[in-house]
Amino acid sequence: MYARIITWLLLFLSFTSVASARDLRLKEGHPERHIVVKGDTLWGISSKFLNDPWRWPEIWKMNREQIKNPHRIYPGDVILLSLDHGRPELRLLRETVTLEPGAIIEPLEKAPIPTIAPAVIAPFLSQPLVVENKQLEEAPEIIGTPDDRLLLGSGHRAYVSAIPEDAGLQWQLFRPGKPLVDPDTQETLGYEAIYLGDAKVVRYGEPATINITRSKQEISLNDKLVVAPEKLMGNFVPRAPELEIQGRIMTSYENTTEIGRNAIVTINRGMADGLESGHVLAVYSAGRELPKKKAAVDPRDHKPELNIETTRDAEGKLIVNLKKDDEAAKTIKLPDERIGLVMIFRTFERVSYALVMQSERPIHINDVVKNP
Repeated sequence: MYARIITWLLLFLSFTSVASARDLRLKEGHPERHIVVKGDTLWGISSKFLNDPWRWPEIWKMNREQIKNPHRIYPGDVILLSLDHGRPELRLLRETVTLEPGAIIEPLEKAPIPTIAPAVIAPFLSQPLVVENKQLEEAPEIIGTPDDRLLLGSGHRAYVSAIPEDAGLQWQLFRPGKPLVDPDTQETLGYEAIYLGDAKVVRYGEPATINITRSKQEISLNDKLVVAPEKLMGNFVPRAPELEIQGRIMTSYENTTEIGRNAIVTINRGMADGLESGHVLAVYSAGRELPKKKAAVDPRDHKPELNIETTRDAEGKLIVNLKKDDEAAKTIKLPDERIGLVMIFRTFERVSYALVMQSERPIHINDVVKNP
């Protein structure tokens, strides 16, 4: 019996593996090799070979540990497409590439290429910040300045309510921003704090003294301080979430009504739901609900039926109520349409930031995101 179970299990795994490989479709007219150049991104290279660029780890045959510590690919590397055993696979070949015979080739910059263009999301890797309802209320705040300035900028000194010695040297300055409200539950998941600048502690204590080292906006009394985060990962491996995810787009950082490629959006799902940096989600435009039409009936063949409800009052008298026919109130929902892809690049407990990687048509607030 156990042997039969094991046999069926092996057959099942073999079938799912073949099905997965079959689903991994190569792009029509794909190249056999690609020479990496400065300015390339892993997503862009993957899109040369695959219809679904987010499935890059599969064609590299990457396991879970490799996803955490991905291949480093540099300008000058050669990426080869192999179809051994009928399954597509990308392989990395490092060799000296002569682009033009006799030309003098200067050394290429040996910085690994990123998954996506870093300039788009770089400011979001350290700020803005999603904070819990009371987190900023309890944070240290600016209470004064040596010369009674009301507006502060880079190079100015300020006094802070209290910073203990073990709290860190580098800080960021924020003020409360708009609430992030879950479109489904109407619950406030946190607040998007407005990033103002950076500061360094000069003297700990109560009060403490800081020097403002960078200012993006004018800084004033009562603005809050949050410890600067450690350097976050700026390179990601695109992949589908391991868990089933379904959420909605809450806000667009640009505050535009129509959201397109390279826009930053917030999602009402986070680490608590299993989301990680690099996870790719498909965006669906919700299908409209249309009134459901009644079927045509020949009045000669139709005998109207009264929809009645009977009850009795306190004295036992019969009460007859004519119920409203609710057939006309019924609706039919049109299918949801897949219109794009987003990639998660920073997660918080219940909220995530995502970058729009593809959009076939404009994306809107409240559009659904789920596993691709």
